[in-house]
Amino acid sequence: MSSAQPAAGSAGGPLVPGAPLEPLAPLDRETRALVSRGWEVRLAERPGYIGFDSLRRTRAVSVTGAVCGSGCAHCGGRYLERMLGPAEARRLAASPGEVRSWLVSGGCGPDGTVPLLDHELLLESLGRAGRVNLHTGLVRTPNEARALARWAGAVSLDFTVDGEAIASVYGFRGVRARDFVRAYELLAAETVVMPHVLIGLAGGRVRSEIEALRTLARMGAPGVVLLVLIPTPGTRFGTLPPPPLGDAVRVMAEARLLFPDRPVHLGCMRPKGSYREALDRLAVRAGVDRIAVPTPRAVRDAVGLGFEPVWSEECCVFPLPGAVSGTRPPAEGRDARPPAVEPEARPPAVEPEARPPEGARE
Repeated sequence: MSSAQPAAGSAGGPLVPGAPLEPLAPLDRETRALVSRGWEVRLAERPGYIGFDSLRRTRAVSVTGAVCGSGCAHCGGRYLERMLGPAEARRLAASPGEVRSWLVSGGCGPDGTVPLLDHELLLESLGRAGRVNLHTGLVRTPNEARALARWAGAVSLDFTVDGEAIASVYGFRGVRARDFVRAYELLAAETVVMPHVLIGLAGGRVRSEIEALRTLARMGAPGVVLLVLIPTPGTRFGTLPPPPLGDAVRVMAEARLLFPDRPVHLGCMRPKGSYREALDRLAVRAGVDRIAVPTPRAVRDAVGLGFEPVWSEECCVFPLPGAVSGTRPPAEGRDARPPAVEPEARPPAVEPEARPPEGARE
């Protein structure tokens, strides 16, 4: 590990390692130690900026409308209801506006596939109007991966190695962990894939997330997007609590350690309210590179810790505007404590209750 530190942001140098960190107070000693290790890796190996995504210029599209054939326990098609249908998306793409990119998803079949290639004219239309992030579902042949890559500016792939959750949560039939591994391999051979790992997939319990991250790290994934289970009313998981904060932050810190030189993002699908505020603040301390729809307090924390905020208005899988991927921060002293952050020194706050344009299977 190098001794490099993040470049000073508008607030000054980074916080001294070991200084009191208020958001870590509720965590047990083992978790605090793990988060501290993630923080050290963040300081040593990653750039001096942190990314924030408002998602204001990305629209979500479902090629199946509100229809889903799998009935996932954590989604139940509820998120599809919030997305544009194909006809509405095509009309929006044909008119000048502020949309810069599209998240294209849809309901899964019982085999884990999403019929994106049945809608290539739609994909072509959206691609002419902006960048396209395909939320593909499982892919089983090189030809299918190649055809999807033709339209993809990026691919988001839900990833798990939990065989029990594949059957009981996703509701897929005849699908195994190796099918997720194979789908990643096929897609990654053709285009950029940012796998998504849902913390709390097993009914709010953390069970196989670390193994999924290890598998992705071994396969050379270029980074990872972490999501957190939202107990959504009207679904089978609707009355369950979200994952304990300590469990969620442990996964984030482990991801940082497993991907020391690759980006770790906290995606837009995570619970709201006080849980989200605490989670986002812990995510900064655990060393994530980027947070979609961040809470204002987390933004202030990050600036106060010395990170330069870089803002995007699109999905977090797309490169940050003006950011140089993989750039290590210049060396800085460790004994500079940042001054207080004035409200004028930070970008406009993103409301924590802003609705993300995410897809159905997260």
